[in-house]
This record gives sequence, C-alpha cells and structure tokens, in this order.
Amino acid sequence: MNFTIDRNILLENLNIITRGLPSKTPMPHLTGIKLDIIDGDLYILSSNTDIAIQTIITKENIDIKENGSVLVPGIVFIEIVKKINSEKINVNLIEDKILIIKTDRSEFKLRVMDVFDYPSIDFVCLENPLLIQSSTLTSLIKETSFATAQTERRPILTGVNFTCNGSEIKAIATDSYRLSQKKITLDETYSEFNIVIPNKSLNELLRIVENLNEVINVYFSNNKVLFKFKNILFQTRLLDGNYPDTSRIIPQDFPVIIKFNRNDLLETLDRVSLLSPKDKENNYNIIVLTLKKDKTVEISTTNLEIGDAIETITPCEDVEGPMIKVAFSSKYLTDAVRVLNSDKVNIKFTGETKPFIIDSDEEANVLHLILPVRSSY
Repeated sequence: MNFTIDRNILLENLNIITRGLPSKTPMPHLTGIKLDIIDGDLYILSSNTDIAIQTIITKENIDIKENGSVLVPGIVFIEIVKKINSEKINVNLIEDKILIIKTDRSEFKLRVMDVFDYPSIDFVCLENPLLIQSSTLTSLIKETSFATAQTERRPILTGVNFTCNGSEIKAIATDSYRLSQKKITLDETYSEFNIVIPNKSLNELLRIVENLNEVINVYFSNNKVLFKFKNILFQTRLLDGNYPDTSRIIPQDFPVIIKFNRNDLLETLDRVSLLSPKDKENNYNIIVLTLKKDKTVEISTTNLEIGDAIETITPCEDVEGPMIKVAFSSKYLTDAVRVLNSDKVNIKFTGETKPFIIDSDEEANVLHLILPVRSSY
C-alpha cells in the first residue's frame, strides 16, 4: 500500500471513523482502523461490534501508487494526522509490518496489526431504501433518545423504537418512568417495520448527521440497519425483543392544562432544583408543582438536610380546572421542555398520581409523558 492524500480530506474521514472505535474491548484488533485500496478508491473502516462505519475516498481525491490493505492502531493514527500541519501526507506500508506516514517535514513509523484478524463486515444494501432528510432524522433522535433507559435491567428499553405504517414513522423512547414520542410523515409510502435501535448507536449517528443537509438512504435486515449518505456507511445492530406497547399509558382527557412560557419554566426549574432532594431509586431531583386557588403555579421543594425553595410562576393563559399538587423529577421535566422548539409549552394533568403530558400547540407530532412520584410534599 502506498498513497498520497490531502491531509484535510483524510482527517475529515478519520473524524467520522473514530465514532466506530470501541472505548474498551477484549479484542485488540477492534482498536484498529482498516484501510483498503480497491479499484483506485480508499476504504476506511472501524467497528466496535455494535456499529460499523466505513467512508470511501474516491480516486479523484487520492494519488495511489500501490494497492493493499492494512490494520493500523486507530487512536494513534488519528492523533498523528491531527497534529501534522502539512498539506499532503504520504502513507506507505513496508513489508506488511511498518506503516510510514511521511510529510515534507516529518516522518512516523507505526507497527501495524494483522489485517487478517479483523472481522469481515457485510453492509446491508437491499432494494428500495427508505429515504429521509438528515434534518428530519436528527429531530427524531434528539427529541426521543434522551428518554431511553441508562441501565441494562431491561435491555430493550436502552433503544429507541421506530415503527413505520405506510408514510408515517413513529419514534418512541421510555425508561418506564417517562416517555418521549415523535411522529413524522414522509413523502413516499414504505413497507411496515418495527425495530429498536440502541441509544448509543443513535448518539454516534447524530454526531455525524446533525449538521448535514443530505438525503439518507436507510436499509433494513433482520438484525441490522444501515444509514447510507455522502461517502459514508453507518451500520448498527438492532436490539432483540418486543418493545412494550406504550399507547395504553398515554392519557387522552386532561381536567387541568397549564400553559407556560418555555424559558421562564426552564429557569424556574433550574433554580428550585438546586435544593431539591434526590429520589432514592433514580437519584433525580424531586420537586412539587402546585396549582393554587388564584390559578398561579407554585414550584417548590423541601430538603430536610439543606433547606427549602419555592417560586411562583404565572401561566401564559388562564387556567381552568381544579387545584392540583404533583411531585416529579425536575430532570425529566427539564429534559422534555428543553427539546420542544415552541415559545409556549403545555403541561396536561389527569390527576395527582397519574401520568402527565408535556407538549406544545405548535408541535402536534411530539409529546412527552412523565410519571409522578409519591411524596409527602
């Protein structure tokens, strides 16, 4: 293997590939990045068993002197390319043992790994991919994935459930204490599917697509899903098991609906949470929302060890319905309000011990649900 490439082009691709490198692994070869020159194009690959990422640098952007394959220590190779300040980099494999990275002023020699130890990775490319804009995919991930479970007690809940029914896609995430749901309508009609993608995979995908303006091709198999865009292939395993039916827990009737200014509510939650006690099971700050007789709202907390906090916030519109007092995790409410893009948000109550909904009039396709906690107030 011997090629010369623009340093910025190589670094741009390596910054994407690094998302597929494992932080810890019992398999040393997975810490490597595989470079293949095939038919004049350079293929760069990383994998951590959950996800696999490949980028392709076409022959127009690379000067190839000799074909070949190499497995190079990933982090070290990336750091070298980052710190090089030359425009061009020459990469040359000597006797399948040493990779020489050379510029006009510097030279690095890396001992390579056995390329035959690297697993064979097949990327799913079937017919009739689902087409989705990168901005739409970004919003689906951002507005749901934060609600996934962070522990492995119920592995299926560590992923986001994506379902398709014709032209509608629905994304749902829950950790059994809260739920986030978003629906979108596509321009085309697609075959039905019901899959669960690990939250960690979605977060890595999000970092790659967040600032793009691309159409993404999505391919499905029984246990994998592939996102294909630009010169990038991003493949992740799917979670096994049946995702719970969450439609049954979403209430439809709300005796009390309170509308808040989004920023005022976030600032109030942030201040009151400073003194709130931790919930024993989830270690989240617990606060109390009280709708008073004069229809103002009081957000408060009582901490026997530190002290108390209380703040009154005036709703944006008149409130109808009975007085209500609900205790819940301030983190859950803050997370839900923060991903809504409207200036005004609604909190809809069905009762003091029943799940309540957070949504906005401007985003009818998004809702968040939170379970109250038992508290002595």
